[in-house]
Amino acid sequence: MAEQHPQTEFDLSAGNLALDFANTVSKRPTRQPIERLTDYRDLVAFGRETCVYPPGAPTRLYAMAREAPVRGQGVLQTAIQFREALFNIFSAVAGRRAVPGGALELLNVRLQFSAEHGRIVHSGRHFQWEWIGMDCHLDSVLWPIARTAADLLISDDLVRLRICGSEECDWLFLDKTKNQRRRWCDMKTCGNRVKARRYYERSREGSRHG
Repeated sequence: MAEQHPQTEFDLSAGNLALDFANTVSKRPTRQPIERLTDYRDLVAFGRETCVYPPGAPTRLYAMAREAPVRGQGVLQTAIQFREALFNIFSAVAGRRAVPGGALELLNVRLQFSAEHGRIVHSGRHFQWEWIGMDCHLDSVLWPIARTAADLLISDDLVRLRICGSEECDWLFLDKTKNQRRRWCDMKTCGNRVKARRYYERSREGSRHG
């Protein structure tokens, strides 16, 4: 029987793989944050939805984790720890605060692991990274995430890094608008929610003085 893939859907609106990964917690600043990575299968689902795996790799990784659930759970915890390090790094950059040294150290550790499995290949007229053995290492989704995070930190795009203006969100994103004044991770959700709340507060204030 074919392996059934979970139907988890992640919001991939950040404009960067590492930021999308950091955003796998919803409502982070609230008392009831929503964890999107509750099982190893969710981690693989993230890699599948972001197209970092070669064909067939998710099915192979699901099978490996099923055969070694303790290892799968360990990799999940490692991934969550790494995700929190990325959030701490990029939220500090977005907020113009000092970057935590421990978080940056963890990123460097993950970069060293990923370097063991990456190589430069020539494809047509372009060169690109290729990851070797993504279908046989449970933590392979972290390789391109670490690489993407490092590339962003040393790129000109870092000045476009933003954190959502909603007090209930804290999702990270790259502002690619022309005027670079984007405030919300998604105008349809956080933007409209904040505007509706402000309208309600103004209406209440107006009724009190009416």
